[in-house]
Amino acid sequence: MDPFMQAAIDEARLGREEGGIPIGSVLVHQGRIIGRGHNRRVQQGSAILHGEMDALENAGRQPARVYQESVIYTTLSPCPMCSGAIALYGIPKVVVGENQTFLGEEDWLRARGVEVQVLQEPSCVHLMRDFIAAEPGLWNEDIGEP
Repeated sequence: MDPFMQAAIDEARLGREEGGIPIGSVLVHQGRIIGRGHNRRVQQGSAILHGEMDALENAGRQPARVYQESVIYTTLSPCPMCSGAIALYGIPKVVVGENQTFLGEEDWLRARGVEVQVLQEPSCVHLMRDFIAAEPGLWNEDIGEP
């Protein structure tokens, strides 16, 4: 398995162990992880700390060129909020673990010139299916559903 996707999966598992939602992400620049994160909405009482947002936050403030030379890995298809951040900073490529349990804004990203690669990684699918079955209310809250 790609070591960067494995790092994102490790983040997702950590998030679940903490009582949160198992979605992880890493931001990679020139072959090195510069930011890693996981969905911490529950843990931090946050409205916005999805996995991708946490990875971007943990990467710290970067010059525009760094984002434009980076790849973001995420275990789940990015939602509208995370897709907006990816587009805003000009991140040219997103590697998605899976989009079977949730299809985010992949077409929107592609329409803006972002390369989206979907792996359909079984461990990502299992993580989300198990979580959604166990915590449907929390999942709906995370994606803005009643």
